[in-house]
Amino acid sequence: MTAVASHPFRTAVENRDVDDMVALLDPQVRFYSPVAFKPFVGHEQVRALFTALFEVFEGFQYMDELAGDGTHALIFRAQVGDAQVQGLDHMVLGGDGLVTEFTVMVRPLSAAIALAEAMAPRVGHLVKG
Repeated sequence: MTAVASHPFRTAVENRDVDDMVALLDPQVRFYSPVAFKPFVGHEQVRALFTALFEVFEGFQYMDELAGDGTHALIFRAQVGDAQVQGLDHMVLGGDGLVTEFTVMVRPLSAAIALAEAMAPRVGHLVKG
C-alpha cells in the first residue's frame, strides 16, 4: 500500500482553523450532511456548519486518509454527547484543487441521531425552504 500525502483540509481541521478550511473550498461548494435532506451550498453556509461542528464534536480525530484521481477521503472518530461517532469525509476536487463537493457519512445510527439532534438548532435554518 502506498502512503497518502496528508490533505491540507486535514491540517486546517486539526488546527481548528475555519478560515483555512473554507479557503480550500470552491465558492459554490455543495456540502452533503448525513443529517440534512438538502446540501449546504457556498462558503457562508459551510462556514456556519464547520463552526457548529467544532461546538458539537468532542475529541475529533482523523484516523486515516484515502486518495484517488480528483477525490480524497478522511476517516474520523469523535464523540457527540454520549455517542461515539465513526465517519468519513469525502471530498471531490475540481481541476483547481478546490473542494467542489463534500459528503459526510457517519455511523452508527445512534450517533447520526445524536449528531442531528445537536446540529439542528445550530444550522437547521440554513437548509430550510
